Parts: sequence; structure tokens; C-alpha cells
Amino acid sequence: MMLSIAEVLTPEQVAECRQAFERASWQDGRGTAGHQAVKAKANQQLAQDDPLAVQVGDFIVQRLGSHPQFVSAALPLKVLPPRFNRYSDGGTYGNHIDNSIFSVPGSAQRVRSDLSATLFFSEPDEYDGGELVVEDSYGSHRVKLPAGHLVLYPGSSLHRVEPVTRGVRYAAFFWIQSLVREDNQRSMLLELDKAIQALTQQVPDSAELARLTGVYHNLLRHWANT
Repeated sequence: MMLSIAEVLTPEQVAECRQAFERASWQDGRGTAGHQAVKAKANQQLAQDDPLAVQVGDFIVQRLGSHPQFVSAALPLKVLPPRFNRYSDGGTYGNHIDNSIFSVPGSAQRVRSDLSATLFFSEPDEYDGGELVVEDSYGSHRVKLPAGHLVLYPGSSLHRVEPVTRGVRYAAFFWIQSLVREDNQRSMLLELDKAIQALTQQVPDSAELARLTGVYHNLLRHWANT
């Protein structure tokens, strides 16, 4: 499942973050890359303990927790604190697959990367290139969303960021451990939830809604891994 989620942040919130990003101390992104990924990575990142990264990351997690579409699609159990990157002057990140397990800084907690997420902070016309390209069994998907919008995709996907040849691309990226580990099961639950929500608007008094809602929760109870 690959899903775009609109307006996770408002334009005003994006603008405030952008002003802070433009004054931030960015570091070579290769410092956080693994042995193989370091060969493909050419970008900049904020240090994970940078106060700006912590502040904005906490705010993003708070917003996601109250975003119905994100909660319905991801069914989040754990969210790794967001990280932040900057691409410019040909910056790129070649094909790679994210780590399967991440440690939460400053704790013994670990997060399994069932889902990967990118939240855009630059408008598409502000930079050339910089598309997130995700490969799956249905081909290549090129993603370049408006600022404040987020894309969710399976953490097991091969993906890359194309070179940025003009302007600057700012983004947050992070991983989610879902209550439901399998992508196809999450997809079915999302479709069922969307159908229930639509029927609630169209035929709110239907007795079948209770039955469908029961099926949803029984499937979630069966598949959930907590």
C-alpha cells in the first residue's frame, strides 16, 4: 500500500518550520548511513539530538496522532522520532531499503519499520528533481508532494531520491511500527474502514453498519500484534 495524506501540516506551520530549517546547522547525511547506504547517500541531515529536530519531530508526531487518515492507514503502535533532511546542489540518495529495526535514541525501545513516511516541507516548484521513487511489484512510483503533505509506503520497498538540480528540498522522514504487521492486511482494513465511513454518511441508520464495524474490529483483533 502506498498512500498520500494531505495537509498533515498547515501552510502556516510549514512556513514556520521552513524559517527554522533555513537557519539550522545541517550535517553530512552520510554520518547516519549504514555500510552499504553510505555509498549511495549525498544529502544533509539535522543531528537527531538537535533541539530543532526534537521540537519539530514531537510536533509532527502529535499532529499525526490526531489525523484520522494517518491513524486509519498506519494503525500505529510505535512511531520513531522524525528525522530531517536537506537536498541541494545535486544531492541524492540512490536505491536502498531501510533498516528493518531502529533504536529509539536515549532508550532501550526498538521500532520495526513496517511503514516508511516522508513529509514534504518544500513546494514542488521550488526545486527540480528530488522525486521520491518507490519500486514495488506494480512498477515505479514517483512522488513529489506539496509542502505539508505526507506519503506512506511499505518499509520493505526499494526506493531512492532523485538528484536535486535546482533549489532546496526539505523533508522529514520516519518509520512506523503498525499494530498490523502485514501490508495486505492493513490495506484490507483501510478499505473496509473507508467503506464504513462512507456508509455512515449515506445510510447512518442502517443496521448493517454495526455488523460491518464488528467485522472490522474482529479482523483487527485477529491480526493485531501488540
